[in-house]
Amino acid sequence: MTPPHATRDAIADILAFHVEAGVDVAMGEEPVDRFAESGSEARSPARMQRPAETPQPGPPSAAKGAPAATRPPVGAAPPAPDIAAIGAREAAATAPDLDTLRSILDRFEGCPLKVTATQMVFADGNPKARIMFVGEAPGRDEDIQGKPFVGRSGQLLDRMLAAIDLDRTSVYIANVVPWRPPGNRTPTPQETAICLPFIRRQIELADPDILVCLGKPSAETLLGIKDGITKARGRWGEYDTGSRRIAAVPTFHPAFLLRSPLGKRMVWRDLLAIRNRLDALPPRAR
Repeated sequence: MTPPHATRDAIADILAFHVEAGVDVAMGEEPVDRFAESGSEARSPARMQRPAETPQPGPPSAAKGAPAATRPPVGAAPPAPDIAAIGAREAAATAPDLDTLRSILDRFEGCPLKVTATQMVFADGNPKARIMFVGEAPGRDEDIQGKPFVGRSGQLLDRMLAAIDLDRTSVYIANVVPWRPPGNRTPTPQETAICLPFIRRQIELADPDILVCLGKPSAETLLGIKDGITKARGRWGEYDTGSRRIAAVPTFHPAFLLRSPLGKRMVWRDLLAIRNRLDALPPRAR
C-alpha cells in the first residue's frame, strides 16, 4: 500500500509541473474566454493609463529613444509585425546604455505580448558580469516577479551556477522575448523577430566575454543553430555583438532538465567547459 505522504508528494509534483507549464487557472463548469478577458482588461481605464502615456522621470535620452511609430495611441491595435520590427530596430539602436534600453523597451508598444503580460521581464544579475545567460521567454513566476528564471527552472539554474562557483552576482541573465506569452506558449516567429533587436542591443551593451544560450529557441535565434539542441549543445562558436565577437555555447534549458533529468549529465560537462573558459579569460583592463 502506498504511504499517504508519497501520494501527497506525487500530487504536489504534478501540480508544480502544471504551474510551471503555465496552467495557472482551474477548470470550471463553464468555458471562459481568457483572451477576451485580457482584451477587456487592456481596454479598461486603469490599464489604458500606461507609462508610455504618462511622462515618467528618467534620462532625457530615454524619452527620445522610441520613435513615434512604436508608440501608437492608447487602445489602438499594435502595428503590423514588419513595421513593429523596423520600429524595434530603430528604437534599440538609440540606447546608449542598459538603463535607457530598459526604459525604451518598457514604452515599446509594437509587440502584442505586452497586452497580455503582467509586466516586462528585462534582466537579473550583474550587467557587468563576464558571462551572460539568455533563455527564450518568461514564465508565470517571472511574469509575476518581473525577473527572469525565478520559478522552478530558475531555482535549478541557481543550483547549476552554484555547482561551478557562480551566482546571480557574477552572471547576467535575460530572455530573447521579455514578455510572457499567454499560457506559456512558444513565442511566434513574428513576436521573436520584433523583440530580437532589443536582446541583441542588450547583449552588445552588457558586452560579456561568454554567451550561454539556454535551450533550442535561444540558440536558433542568437546563434543561427539549426541542429537539434541535443546535437548542438556543448559546441562552442562565436556571437557577433556588432563591435566584437565573443565565445558562445548552447546548452539545455533548465525547464527541459526538469522533464528529462538524464540530461543533467550532459549539462554538467557543459558547465565545466564554461567554468574552464571563464577561468582562462585574461583580466579585464581597469
